[in-house]
Amino acid sequence: MTMDANELLEPFAKMLEGLATPAAIRAVEQGGPADTMWSEIVESGFLDALVSEDHGGAGLSLEDTYSLIEAVGRFAVPLPVAETMVARALLAEAGIEAPEGPIALATSGANPSAVVSCGLVSEHVLVDDGETLRLVRARDCAPQPTGVEASIAARFDFASASGPALPRPEGGLRRISAVVRAALMSGAGNELLDRTTTYANERVQFGKPIGRQQALQQNLAVMAEDVVATRLAASLGCASGFEPSLAAAATAKSVASAAAPRIAATAHAVHGAIGVSEEHDLQLYTRRLHEWRLADGSESYWNAELGRARLAGDVSSVDWVRAEVFA
Repeated sequence: MTMDANELLEPFAKMLEGLATPAAIRAVEQGGPADTMWSEIVESGFLDALVSEDHGGAGLSLEDTYSLIEAVGRFAVPLPVAETMVARALLAEAGIEAPEGPIALATSGANPSAVVSCGLVSEHVLVDDGETLRLVRARDCAPQPTGVEASIAARFDFASASGPALPRPEGGLRRISAVVRAALMSGAGNELLDRTTTYANERVQFGKPIGRQQALQQNLAVMAEDVVATRLAASLGCASGFEPSLAAAATAKSVASAAAPRIAATAHAVHGAIGVSEEHDLQLYTRRLHEWRLADGSESYWNAELGRARLAGDVSSVDWVRAEVFA
């Protein structure tokens, strides 16, 4: 019998809360080992949530696991948990045994060089070269740090990498990756909204909480709108499954990426000087938002894709959105 996603969320979130503490996140970002954290995630069985029951998994759809992926973003887990879920499902469907270690996703197409999210903490990378998918070992691709402070992303060179090949989903890996990034950004954005609202209600200035100031309330209201819009767009993208339409993937990622800098900026503005300090936890989430915003195409890339798809249609915009985005 297929497991229900709501039944999985509570234990999954509880596990991540215990593993991905701010101290643990910083340790991994500073080059420390993530073996213990990863081993507990592997032993939990959650990495096979998307694998079909015929192949020993939970048989959940991408829509079912939306809340799980969102939780990974909410706790800023410094490992490619959601990406590995996707990779293991695709590998199982192709009859290829998945490795035990973390698997990142690369959607560079014909470009042999690409920045890969979580690349420094991944043992394998599932690469979409524009024609097929290929599972390669990370160390064979000369991973290099991006130079961004505390980033666990890495630049890879896939020119000479080799590994088992598997069928490429319709539309390629980039659409799936874009939807996953949007769900991760939804989780991080929601966490930032909670933290910022709490801080505004607790920080007292001139005898009253700063959250009572009308200007600040307006900023928080706009932030909440962006968080809700991201959540709706990401859940819509996940609802289209492992082969999302171009319109669904583009909508999810463009909305999430466009909202990310506004959410991060408001969080830092409300927290003030303390929020930009290295010791404060806020930057653990705002840095993730900025990284995921660019991963697998920013809002400008997906807006262009969405625009070309719309111009190719011969119906009204309302009818096109109903047919392509909400189908």
